[in-house]
Amino acid sequence: MENNLVIYNSLTRKKEVFTSIVPGHVGMYVCGPTVYGDPHLGHARPAITFDILFRYLEHLGYKVRYVRNITDVGHLEADSDDGEDKIEKKARLEKLEPMEVVQFYTDRYHDFMDKLNVKKPSIEPRASGHIIEQLQIVDRIMNEGYAYESDGSVYFDVVKYNEKYNYGELSGRVLEDLLNTTRELEGQTEKKNSVDFALWKKASPEHIMRWPSKYSDGFPGWHLECSAMSTKYLGEQFDIHGGGMDLLFPHHECEIAQSTVANGKKPVRYWMHNNMITINGQKMGKSLGNFITLEEFFTGSHKLLDRAYSPMTIRFFILQAHYRSTVDFSNEALQAAEKGYRRLMDGLKSIEKIKAGNASSFNVKEWHDKCYEAMNDDLNSPVLIAHLFEGVKHINNIVAGKESITADDLKLFRETMELFSFGILGLIEEETAGSDDKLSDVVNLLLNLRMEAKANKDWATADKIRNELQQLGFVIKDTKDGFEWELKQ
Repeated sequence: MENNLVIYNSLTRKKEVFTSIVPGHVGMYVCGPTVYGDPHLGHARPAITFDILFRYLEHLGYKVRYVRNITDVGHLEADSDDGEDKIEKKARLEKLEPMEVVQFYTDRYHDFMDKLNVKKPSIEPRASGHIIEQLQIVDRIMNEGYAYESDGSVYFDVVKYNEKYNYGELSGRVLEDLLNTTRELEGQTEKKNSVDFALWKKASPEHIMRWPSKYSDGFPGWHLECSAMSTKYLGEQFDIHGGGMDLLFPHHECEIAQSTVANGKKPVRYWMHNNMITINGQKMGKSLGNFITLEEFFTGSHKLLDRAYSPMTIRFFILQAHYRSTVDFSNEALQAAEKGYRRLMDGLKSIEKIKAGNASSFNVKEWHDKCYEAMNDDLNSPVLIAHLFEGVKHINNIVAGKESITADDLKLFRETMELFSFGILGLIEEETAGSDDKLSDVVNLLLNLRMEAKANKDWATADKIRNELQQLGFVIKDTKDGFEWELKQ
């Protein structure tokens, strides 16, 4: 299959045609979670974004090595070089070993990713399992003269690096501006410069997570793990590095700097960043205390939620926006996503009712090509969903006798609808238990019979079905694509 995939490269700030370093193979690294609490909606977005990239690259015929790390050491409070390790803090509060915390929340993360139908990566390394590789990078950077030791800690010399390279090339930050806005009092810090970042931190006496090194008993800086693990599993230079927009600076900027010095080359060809989930325009995240966990979404137990929302509703909600756009949480938006998801699933079920005819009333190949064009245009999932809804409209019209389709076109039509709905967008038909599911099936059956009656100009039957349902409390709305309904509470 010809590859016309275009992706937005955060490094060059423009869309570029994707080509892999090794033809037919893709190395992809995505920053995974720091496992010290339940996953929230902000964790779901990068997982789903890079899941559809993973799925689409494989569909295009690439052999993909997808590495997604687990941060289980070195990530300090406020994402800085000071403070308490987030996992160690959780362990102290709950009177557990740090690795008990890691295992519990890693298992929780996996459980929720399974519910969201996120494919497992090829490799999922942990930072704590790669201390040797991280120390080897520290040694190489020290040997190159771009790091210095200070009282057992090792810091990357950003100012010296910027003399030869460009610190800020990914984020667009200017070093002089950073120095002016982050100036610290002389003698108050171990660093030469306020912008320098830790490669290795000497552990205080009470610090539990520590490893021996020639510098000190300590632990790696947060940024170092990704350079070490991406190099180990994908090589000194690889194709795609992904993560949330909040990681662009300083995390990914620091990765570029330390990997460039350690390996003598820029590490990544395409940097991709998904945008944030917001609540009332403010980023959702643990540090701000405004997050809603995935479990709270699935159970409806959070005070901001009107009710529970299923995993596929959450997945569809995220896919309705382009990955580089912000998504603002609201119950209304989630309920609209739920209706959209159900409409698509109902349409896919109705394909089985279609009987082939002697002619096609619409250009199936042209519609099929539009679906690919949407994905090739920087994974434009909302446009793809719009094309799939157009497909649902055709399905309903064919079932109602308003349109027709040939057997060959029907085969392509069905395959394309199923490929992009299930294979690429990763949606699955959720089993809603008991009477609610049966009720939906019955109402959809009656409304499809009503559509057939209208197509046959049997207005009496069509009106009878609508009126009887309305008397039972159903709100019926005719749309250009068929119908929508809801039951008044």
